[in-house]
Amino acid sequence: MQNRKCVFQTDIGNAPDTEPERQQYFISRCREWIQERTGELGRPLTCYISTFGCQMNAHDSEKLMGILLAAGFEEGNSEESDFVLYNTCTVRENANQRVYGRLGYLHSLKKKNPHMMIALCGCMMQEPEVVEKLKKSYRFVDIIFGTHNVYKLAELLFDRICSRKMVIDIWDENRRIVEDLPSERKYSFKSGVNIMFGCNNFCSYCIVPYVRGRERSRTPDDIIREIEGLVRSGVVEVMLLGQNVNSYGKNLDPPVSFAELLRRVEKIEGLSRIRFMTSHPKDLSDELISVMAESKKVCRHLHLPLQSGSSRILERMNRRYTKEQYLQLVERIRHAVPDISLTTDIIVGFPGETDEDFEETLDVVKKVRYDSAFTFIYSKRTGTPAAAMENQVPEEIVRKRFDTLLNTVQEIASQNCGRDVHTVQEVLVEERDVQEDGWMTGRLSNNTIVHFPGSEELVGKLVNVYLDEARGFYYMGTLVK
Repeated sequence: MQNRKCVFQTDIGNAPDTEPERQQYFISRCREWIQERTGELGRPLTCYISTFGCQMNAHDSEKLMGILLAAGFEEGNSEESDFVLYNTCTVRENANQRVYGRLGYLHSLKKKNPHMMIALCGCMMQEPEVVEKLKKSYRFVDIIFGTHNVYKLAELLFDRICSRKMVIDIWDENRRIVEDLPSERKYSFKSGVNIMFGCNNFCSYCIVPYVRGRERSRTPDDIIREIEGLVRSGVVEVMLLGQNVNSYGKNLDPPVSFAELLRRVEKIEGLSRIRFMTSHPKDLSDELISVMAESKKVCRHLHLPLQSGSSRILERMNRRYTKEQYLQLVERIRHAVPDISLTTDIIVGFPGETDEDFEETLDVVKKVRYDSAFTFIYSKRTGTPAAAMENQVPEEIVRKRFDTLLNTVQEIASQNCGRDVHTVQEVLVEERDVQEDGWMTGRLSNNTIVHFPGSEELVGKLVNVYLDEARGFYYMGTLVK
């Protein structure tokens, strides 16, 4: 995607200094160039984004796609597009290797299509050694940027168009939060909303604070204004996103608690459901529990990462709570919200984990009875304190523990799923059932999937469904008219 010369560079000085006006200016300039290239090629220019990692990355990708579409691209359906962007994750080192492997494939595509551009962003790009490796061994990559400047995509693209050189824009820290830029949502009726960025917790196994930076919260007014705009466009459910939403607002002046933010969000007319993640147990307040209990909009689902049931291992993880404190918190939550669905994250095989430590984890799983759990085998993450810890657990022992944990979690989750069978529940209809013609798929407030006969005109609507049968992890139901 190179032009003979950049005729648009001459008045670069006209770009505004303020945001978002500056990015809107570059979106316009990119659109001029893309229109010219479209005319030369006799076809639209396409773009494709591949997202690795968490829901915050997925939400960032919606923003990135919105910018690209506003700039004049059409969304492609494969990596054989004119502009390909990988939004990367670096929580585990094998995620990095996966990206390097895919880059080899992209290089072969670029040889066939010299006009193609390749961009990389996300957490992986915040690692200096990664950027150095890309500069040295992957010179065919066009744009590299990090987690703090997602909003600058159009400006970086324009820079690449004009310079015809690799553009690298990585920031160590950025307090700027830019509002009012385009976004292309996957669903018209539900949307993620970032309420904060970064993390201050420094769990010993986690790289996120080093690549996402320190916590910084958006103002309540900006969040409310965004959600009100989403509701006007047809959104009925929002997911409030942050690495640790429970610590929202601590850096604001004056400080605002997450519970207070939820109260304000609930007052938005036309909004039916509020979800949020992720919650750190050490910061989950009684005030928040009260808001969840009183609310008619906050969904009856809470993701509460455990990581380990052993207080000794939790200390090594720098989680800053004990097994007993976690169980007491669960008891308070269940007392206030009896129908709450609890899900969690658990790591097996953390350095130094003994059979006794693992049994403590199983004990918590059996007492809490999670509806589901994301279970992970610990893997060293270079750059974290845990990677240098002694007593790494042998792989064969970890595998055995992991299988035991997974079987326990799945058995309990299957039993839990049937608790609402033969009742009528409200379901948000999300999409056509991919397995069965004439059926739809939706989600309960507690996040459980429901399949039922219906038509596609129901997508995005809240309907009542009679739950006929529980099948392990989902329900089969009948629409109540």
